[in-house]
Amino acid sequence: MKALQIPQPRLIRTVELPECTPGPGEILLRMHYIGFCGSDLNTWRGRNAMAKPDVIPGHEIGAVIAATGPGVPENFRPGMVVTANPYTHCGHCASCREGRYNACEHNETLGVQRDGAMREYLTLPWQKIIPADGLSVRDAALIEPMSVGFHAVARGQVSDTDTVLVIGCGMVGLGAVIRSLRRGATVIAADIEADKLAMAHDLGAAFTYNTRSPWEGLPAPSVVIEAVGSPATYQLAIERADFCGRVVCIGYPKSEVLLPPGVIVKKELAMMGSRNATPTDFDAVIRTIRRGEAPLDRFVSDIIRPEDAQQALERWDAAPGQVFRILTQWNTEN
Repeated sequence: MKALQIPQPRLIRTVELPECTPGPGEILLRMHYIGFCGSDLNTWRGRNAMAKPDVIPGHEIGAVIAATGPGVPENFRPGMVVTANPYTHCGHCASCREGRYNACEHNETLGVQRDGAMREYLTLPWQKIIPADGLSVRDAALIEPMSVGFHAVARGQVSDTDTVLVIGCGMVGLGAVIRSLRRGATVIAADIEADKLAMAHDLGAAFTYNTRSPWEGLPAPSVVIEAVGSPATYQLAIERADFCGRVVCIGYPKSEVLLPPGVIVKKELAMMGSRNATPTDFDAVIRTIRRGEAPLDRFVSDIIRPEDAQQALERWDAAPGQVFRILTQWNTEN
């Protein structure tokens, strides 16, 4: 079967893999749409230190169940539209003992620490399969990135009394915008790209802020969600957070960040990380999509064939601000 592989920086190619069959407790997925995310782009750029050599990328899955192995519950049926939880957990580390499996010390995410989903077929344990009843198989591929933003909102304990500043309006940041709005918060959306700010405004953000402009006439946020991963945006998050605010960090900076401890202490800020997503976050995204509260057509920048991945990543690398999500299309029949 066909798959995509990143054998060296700035090169992605198609390769042939052996056919796979589901073993006990496993489900065979027929892939339809797999999304490229920012971590995949950075792996292709050679900037993702967590990625294994020669990795097959991809963890944003829109698939159909092709077959099930022995011991799989009967409610998983061939032909079902599904997505997948792409994270592993050991069950023994401090995070797992707390039931916070998304932050497992030994997590291996599909397409990063282990080979991912950009292939025609993939087997996974049935416990990692998430039914997406009522959604198209394309829309199922958009669940995981939105769930990461939803999880950050949960970490920040956002409520209807909060003003939330979301820094970075890509797919993850827009997920945070949507979830904050659904919780009744006032949202300030921040980015450097006009198209992304326009999208956030259309979703319902009360304010938009180009981070290259002065901060004028905007309310102080009680919650700041950092969804970029740069030293500048980390510092901006701390600077803009109101006294006794919560700062939730999603992005992975590629270099060291010098944080101002005096400001953190003076404001008595609660600083927290937000990693991956939980099954509850996935379920919340699915309900949001079913209610038509996310403009998914606008989230999809391009749908490409696997053999066109190299050119697509080159275009994305040249103009990163113009891309929300690129989907690779694999099998087209159900």
